[in-house]
Amino acid sequence: MSDGRRTLVAGVDLSTQSTKVVVCDADTGEVLRQGWASHPNGTEIHPDLWWEAFAQATTGGLLEEVQAIAVGGQQHGMVTLDDAGEVVRPALLWNDTRSASAARDLVDELGGPAAWAHAVGSVPVASFTVTKLRWLAQHEPQLADRVRDVLLPHDWLTARILGDGAVQPGAAVTDRGDASGTGYWSPLTDQYRTDLLERAFGRLVGTPRVLGPNEAAGQTAGGMLVAAGTGDNMGAALGLGLGPGDVVVSLGTSGTVFGVHTAPTTDATGTVAGFADATGRFLPLVCTLNAARVLAAAAAMLGTDLVGLDRLAMSAEPGAGGLVLLPYLDGERTPDLPDATGTLGGLTRTNATPENLARAAVEGMLCGLADGMDALRAQGLQTRRVLLIGGAARSQAVQEVAPSIFAAPVTVPAPLEYVAIGAARQAAWALRSRAGRPDLPDWASDTSTVRPLGDPAAGERVRTAYGQLRETVHSH
Repeated sequence: MSDGRRTLVAGVDLSTQSTKVVVCDADTGEVLRQGWASHPNGTEIHPDLWWEAFAQATTGGLLEEVQAIAVGGQQHGMVTLDDAGEVVRPALLWNDTRSASAARDLVDELGGPAAWAHAVGSVPVASFTVTKLRWLAQHEPQLADRVRDVLLPHDWLTARILGDGAVQPGAAVTDRGDASGTGYWSPLTDQYRTDLLERAFGRLVGTPRVLGPNEAAGQTAGGMLVAAGTGDNMGAALGLGLGPGDVVVSLGTSGTVFGVHTAPTTDATGTVAGFADATGRFLPLVCTLNAARVLAAAAAMLGTDLVGLDRLAMSAEPGAGGLVLLPYLDGERTPDLPDATGTLGGLTRTNATPENLARAAVEGMLCGLADGMDALRAQGLQTRRVLLIGGAARSQAVQEVAPSIFAAPVTVPAPLEYVAIGAARQAAWALRSRAGRPDLPDWASDTSTVRPLGDPAAGERVRTAYGQLRETVHSH
């Protein structure tokens, strides 16, 4: 498989549900080839299944003539290795909430949320790696005793690619972006907080070396350069070419709101996670557990598919006749309510229609993310433009409702694999840097659809009703 005289780079999106690989032109970012393989469902998975998915996604010579590769991976997941570099137990993923009580304990032990925010930029919840380590130490001490190193999913896959299928003990690397989601690496100081790691696990364990944004981890035996890689949200920011003033609302399995900032943030409420990005700047982020699956659940309740849900939602008036959905279907991360369930409020005999339920599902999902956008603004993040990405961003109802809920025009980029494209852009950056050109490649993203600002007054009414239901539920 040849692409002429082009220089080729590859990016991997190691997400919760699948492994996606894109091969791009290193100079322009044009996507030339793609591969994909699914992962089993669940909140824990043996990392070997990621390697199998990567092998499946790259069959047929997908990586032929590729000169550099990088991995963008799901954040927070805990991969534990023993002295031989073998996996100790299946990895606990970001959406595994069994460590919720460990998170509360750790926050209290350090002196409260403000102490954590000032230590590592974020207040740990069940998603964070640091809480999963505490859970492991408390609930599986015999396995915990075998742990030599703790890695993130992207770190582990990077190490296996670099080692041509083997993970060499102590050789793993990571980057600022993904490391900042562990709860024991600080974007404020660019250093590990080994005291917090020891507090969580009871002893120190090995951690990956943190590479600079355009630094390479090394080469495979076949000569392919392996870049540092990063977290999935940081990869998406790179793929979209974000700059200050850009805010992304990503509607995938989880919902995230994030933007590039020039200074670190410390939100003592814990709403905003003060992450680093993949360029040397910062990426304050708000994450909800429930996004696209809210629409899927609503469609199932109504006996239709997502296209049918769109049609129903767009047939209802803004505000769904007073019907409000608080979409905590799988617990929630923001606000930190891991044991919460969804709540349908304002139900009357007159508004009990399929159209209103569909509309309430769309509005409820977006209102939770609009709360996150308000939290980012409170941390000094400007919102020059809002970009809507992820699977649920393709919904016509979501695109129609979002501008009024966010009180801003919304740009819907073409539906591309932005995490994988961002990883490929990082690989191109590392390749250029090795050749003495340390500038980040200028890959223009395609932002083909712009949804103008709708009716902000209607959006405000929807958000007010949502906020009233949220406060009622929280007070109980």
